[in-house]
Amino acid sequence: MRWTAQDFSTFTLSKEYIDTVLIPMVPISFDERGKDAASGSEFIQMIAIEIERQFKGRILLLPSFVYFLNFSDQDKKMLLTKWHHELTKKSFKHLFFISSDQSWKSIVEQLKGELIWIPSIPLEHLDGTNKMAIIDNQVKQLLNFFVEKWQAAEDVNA
Repeated sequence: MRWTAQDFSTFTLSKEYIDTVLIPMVPISFDERGKDAASGSEFIQMIAIEIERQFKGRILLLPSFVYFLNFSDQDKKMLLTKWHHELTKKSFKHLFFISSDQSWKSIVEQLKGELIWIPSIPLEHLDGTNKMAIIDNQVKQLLNFFVEKWQAAEDVNA
């Protein structure tokens, strides 16, 4: 499910089945790193959308967590802590953050969340077919990751 009015209506009727949130982490920069940040954002968002499509009814894909590349780790942790707190308050069992920025790894681990780190692949010069082939390949690798995390959580609760 996505963060749309229609999907939210479905979400409110099916909350007990939707225990997982996926949050793309999207950097912004208006300096020389801007193009790479935009490219990475495009890549991560396309992967997140495809993961949601594969697990519709189990995952809620939230709008991107946007941050500036020049934020300190302390600033990033403060922002993410607020998101994490609000989402865990709402009874989501699994919080997955997806990013091409490795600097989030230690911050997310401190919050007991899951970071899916994927190195960014520039898509700007690829045609639609090749873009989707790359996205599909990445998503196929991640599908088992989600299933394993869910199964591990069920094993702990059993």
